[in-house]
Amino acid sequence: MDTTTFLHTHRVFTLDEAVRALDPAGGRKGALERLKYAASRGKLKKLARGVYATVPPGVDPKKFQPDRFLAAAALRPDAIFSHHSALELLGAAHSEWRLCTAYSARRSQPFNLDGVDLRFLSHPKPLLRRQLTALGTRSVRRLDRELRVTGPERTLIDGFRQPDLVGGLAELVESAAGFSVLELPLLFDILKAHGQKVLWAAVGWFLDSYRATFFVRDEDLALIKKHLPKAPQYLAKDERGGVLVQPWNLIVPAYLARGREPDESQR
Repeated sequence: MDTTTFLHTHRVFTLDEAVRALDPAGGRKGALERLKYAASRGKLKKLARGVYATVPPGVDPKKFQPDRFLAAAALRPDAIFSHHSALELLGAAHSEWRLCTAYSARRSQPFNLDGVDLRFLSHPKPLLRRQLTALGTRSVRRLDRELRVTGPERTLIDGFRQPDLVGGLAELVESAAGFSVLELPLLFDILKAHGQKVLWAAVGWFLDSYRATFFVRDEDLALIKKHLPKAPQYLAKDERGGVLVQPWNLIVPAYLARGREPDESQR
């Protein structure tokens, strides 16, 4: 493949990908020379060691901001996008963040990409112990790449685990309420894998609040009630005050306790 065609079909790529596609006579060194020449002509921007982004025609390389999701996937091929990044990739987020999060086998300090922080997180320990790090994940298309992302069920639970990474509980609840579907058996499998009663309570409260939206049955809520904490738990661990919602033994911030599902007649 010639360099121009390769750059046209690869928005963000690694040196190894370039070597395989370009197959230059000089091997890795030959590929590097071709990439350096493309960079000198403003067609290429180096993001990190061995990671590059193609600069669109007519765009100043110094001002060009590559797609943060593609960049993160190139930096960590095993990336599973999570939290607010998952909400964005699933088309459910109500805002765009300057933080991109993904699970990876290699945790690292945030990598700053032109003002966007790429943060690679360790997999949740309960899932790691059970070798279930892929549970509740799916593939989504982003430009010229397939990315791995936590699905709606896993994203909802991850959001309750770490609200600060989804933009807060209000952003999580508002975004998750817009999911087209929640697979309740999968949701329960993920909850069982985590084994945390407060997460069962949080999901029970959420499903009870949006019963009509997600076709939640009495039997589903009854199953959740078998796993609830005996004493009231705070949904927001770093906040005090709020409203105790029963039967979930969950203390919810007042601004969330008021946000119930609208009546069918109001839709």
